[in-house]
Amino acid sequence: MKKVAQLLNGTNSEDLGKFLIRFILAFTMLFHGWGKLMGGANHIAGMLDGMGIPSFIGYGVIVGEFVAPLLIIVGYKTRLAGLMMSFTMLVALLLVHTGDVFSVNDHGVWAIELLAIYLVGGVAIAFLGSGKYSISRGQGDWD
Repeated sequence: MKKVAQLLNGTNSEDLGKFLIRFILAFTMLFHGWGKLMGGANHIAGMLDGMGIPSFIGYGVIVGEFVAPLLIIVGYKTRLAGLMMSFTMLVALLLVHTGDVFSVNDHGVWAIELLAIYLVGGVAIAFLGSGKYSISRGQGDWD
Protein backbone atom coordinates (compact mmCIF):
# COMPACT_ATOMS: atom_id res chain seq x y z
CA MET A 1 0.00 0.00 0.00
CA LYS A 2 2.91 2.31 0.69
CA LYS A 3 4.14 1.88 -2.91
CA VAL A 4 0.71 2.88 -4.22
CA ALA A 5 0.71 5.99 -2.03
CA GLN A 6 4.20 6.88 -3.27
CA LEU A 7 3.06 6.47 -6.88
CA LEU A 8 -0.03 8.62 -6.35
CA ASN A 9 1.94 11.33 -4.56
CA GLY A 10 4.96 11.22 -6.87
CA THR A 11 6.23 14.12 -8.90
CA ASN A 12 4.66 12.82 -12.13
CA SER A 13 1.29 11.78 -10.72
CA GLU A 14 -0.53 15.00 -11.63
CA ASP A 15 0.72 14.90 -15.22
CA LEU A 16 -0.07 11.20 -15.51
CA GLY A 17 -3.59 11.88 -14.26
CA LYS A 18 -4.03 14.64 -16.84
CA PHE A 19 -2.83 12.31 -19.58
CA LEU A 20 -5.19 9.50 -18.56
CA ILE A 21 -8.20 11.82 -18.46
CA ARG A 22 -7.22 13.40 -21.78
CA PHE A 23 -6.65 10.09 -23.46
CA ILE A 24 -9.76 8.14 -22.44
CA LEU A 25 -12.17 11.05 -22.84
CA ALA A 26 -10.83 12.05 -26.26
CA PHE A 27 -10.33 8.47 -27.48
CA THR A 28 -13.97 7.57 -26.82
CA MET A 29 -15.21 10.83 -28.36
CA LEU A 30 -13.08 10.10 -31.42
CA PHE A 31 -15.38 7.18 -32.29
CA HIS A 32 -18.38 9.53 -32.45
CA GLY A 33 -16.44 11.85 -34.72
CA TRP A 34 -15.14 9.00 -36.86
CA GLY A 35 -18.67 7.86 -37.62
CA LYS A 36 -19.65 11.36 -38.65
CA LEU A 37 -16.46 11.81 -40.66
CA MET A 38 -17.11 8.58 -42.58
CA GLY A 39 -20.76 9.50 -43.10
CA GLY A 40 -19.67 12.89 -44.35
CA ALA A 41 -20.76 16.34 -43.34
CA ASN A 42 -23.72 15.98 -45.72
CA HIS A 43 -25.38 13.49 -43.38
CA ILE A 44 -25.19 15.97 -40.52
CA ALA A 45 -26.09 18.84 -42.85
CA GLY A 46 -29.31 17.08 -43.84
CA MET A 47 -30.33 16.74 -40.22
CA LEU A 48 -29.48 20.39 -39.53
CA ASP A 49 -31.36 21.60 -42.62
CA GLY A 50 -34.44 19.82 -41.32
CA MET A 51 -34.15 21.88 -38.14
CA GLY A 52 -33.70 25.14 -40.06
CA ILE A 53 -30.00 25.39 -39.12
CA PRO A 54 -27.36 26.25 -41.74
CA SER A 55 -25.79 23.06 -43.09
CA PHE A 56 -22.19 24.34 -42.84
CA ILE A 57 -22.44 23.82 -39.09
CA GLY A 58 -22.08 20.10 -39.87
CA TYR A 59 -18.38 20.74 -40.39
CA GLY A 60 -18.20 22.18 -36.90
CA VAL A 61 -19.57 18.92 -35.54
CA ILE A 62 -16.74 17.02 -37.23
CA VAL A 63 -14.21 19.48 -35.81
CA GLY A 64 -15.66 19.16 -32.32
CA GLU A 65 -15.99 15.38 -32.36
CA PHE A 66 -12.94 14.36 -34.40
CA VAL A 67 -10.32 17.10 -34.75
CA ALA A 68 -10.59 18.37 -31.15
CA PRO A 69 -10.21 14.86 -29.66
CA LEU A 70 -7.12 14.26 -31.81
CA LEU A 71 -5.61 17.48 -30.49
CA ILE A 72 -6.49 16.49 -26.93
CA ILE A 73 -4.92 13.04 -27.28
CA VAL A 74 -1.61 14.36 -28.59
CA GLY A 75 -1.68 17.33 -26.25
CA TYR A 76 -1.56 20.24 -28.67
CA LYS A 77 -3.74 23.30 -28.00
CA THR A 78 -5.41 21.11 -25.40
CA ARG A 79 -7.35 23.82 -23.59
CA LEU A 80 -8.78 25.17 -26.84
CA ALA A 81 -9.64 21.66 -28.04
CA GLY A 82 -11.38 20.90 -24.73
CA LEU A 83 -13.52 24.00 -25.16
CA MET A 84 -14.29 23.06 -28.78
CA MET A 85 -15.41 19.59 -27.71
CA SER A 86 -17.55 21.01 -24.89
CA PHE A 87 -19.11 23.62 -27.15
CA THR A 88 -20.05 20.89 -29.64
CA MET A 89 -21.70 18.92 -26.84
CA LEU A 90 -23.54 22.00 -25.60
CA VAL A 91 -24.91 22.64 -29.09
CA ALA A 92 -25.95 18.97 -29.38
CA LEU A 93 -27.68 19.24 -26.01
CA LEU A 94 -29.56 22.39 -26.99
CA LEU A 95 -30.51 21.28 -30.51
CA VAL A 96 -31.16 17.57 -30.14
CA HIS A 97 -31.28 16.44 -26.52
CA THR A 98 -33.16 19.09 -24.52
CA GLY A 99 -36.08 16.70 -24.09
CA ASP A 100 -33.74 14.09 -22.62
CA VAL A 101 -32.34 16.20 -19.77
CA PHE A 102 -34.86 14.96 -17.22
CA SER A 103 -35.33 11.44 -18.55
CA VAL A 104 -33.74 8.02 -18.40
CA ASN A 105 -33.03 5.67 -21.30
CA ASP A 106 -34.11 2.04 -21.73
CA HIS A 107 -31.36 0.91 -19.35
CA GLY A 108 -32.56 3.17 -16.56
CA VAL A 109 -29.66 5.64 -16.70
CA TRP A 110 -29.69 9.37 -17.35
CA ALA A 111 -30.43 9.83 -21.04
CA ILE A 112 -27.70 12.43 -21.54
CA GLU A 113 -25.13 10.76 -19.31
CA LEU A 114 -22.45 10.37 -21.98
CA LEU A 115 -23.10 13.80 -23.45
CA ALA A 116 -22.74 15.34 -19.98
CA ILE A 117 -19.48 13.46 -19.39
CA TYR A 118 -18.05 14.80 -22.66
CA LEU A 119 -19.32 18.33 -22.01
CA VAL A 120 -17.99 18.59 -18.45
CA GLY A 121 -14.88 16.57 -19.28
CA GLY A 122 -13.96 19.00 -22.04
CA VAL A 123 -14.33 21.91 -19.63
CA ALA A 124 -12.18 20.07 -17.08
CA ILE A 125 -9.50 19.51 -19.73
CA ALA A 126 -9.65 23.22 -20.58
CA PHE A 127 -8.99 24.04 -16.91
CA LEU A 128 -6.31 21.38 -16.40
CA GLY A 129 -4.33 21.79 -19.61
CA SER A 130 -2.23 19.10 -21.23
CA GLY A 131 0.51 18.51 -18.68
CA LYS A 132 3.99 17.32 -19.53
CA TYR A 133 2.90 14.11 -21.30
CA SER A 134 1.96 15.95 -24.47
CA ILE A 135 3.48 17.36 -27.63
CA SER A 136 3.51 20.85 -26.16
CA ARG A 137 4.59 19.64 -22.70
CA GLY A 138 2.02 22.10 -21.32
CA GLN A 139 4.05 25.15 -22.34
CA GLY A 140 1.78 27.05 -24.75
CA ASP A 141 -0.98 29.53 -23.92
CA TRP A 142 -3.66 27.03 -24.94
CA ASP A 143 -1.87 23.96 -23.59
